[in-house]
Amino acid sequence: MNDRPNDLIKIRPVLNLKKSSQITDEESFQNDTLRPIIKLQSPVLIETYRNYIIKHKNVFYELSNEKKLDYIENSINKNQKFRNLLKGMIIGLFTIEEYHIYKKNSSSLNKRMMNIILKRLQDNLQIF
Repeated sequence: MNDRPNDLIKIRPVLNLKKSSQITDEESFQNDTLRPIIKLQSPVLIETYRNYIIKHKNVFYELSNEKKLDYIENSINKNQKFRNLLKGMIIGLFTIEEYHIYKKNSSSLNKRMMNIILKRLQDNLQIF
C-alpha cells in the first residue's frame, strides 16, 4: 500500500529545536518541515553545488574564502534556474498537506528555504 506521507516523514531526521508558544505558522513550518528536509537533502545539495561550480568553469576555486561565501550567496540569489532546482529538491519531499500550506505562503517560505540552504552551503565551504 502506498503510504507516501508517512514514509516521507519517517525518513526525515529528528531535530531538537526549542519549541515556543510565540511562534508563527511560518516559523513552525520552517522548523517542522523545511529544516528536517534540508538536513536530509544536505549531501545532495552539496553535490549539486559542486556540479554548479564545475559547470561555471571552476572560477570558485580561485577565490578567497570571503569571496567564495559571496559567490555562493550570489549563485543562489541571482541564478533563477539554479534557485528553482534547489527549491524543487526540497518541495519534492513535501507531503500533499505540507504542499498546500507551502502554496499559501510560498514567497516568504521560499526566502526561508533559500536562507537555510545558503547557510548550509556556506557552513560546508571546506568541503568544496
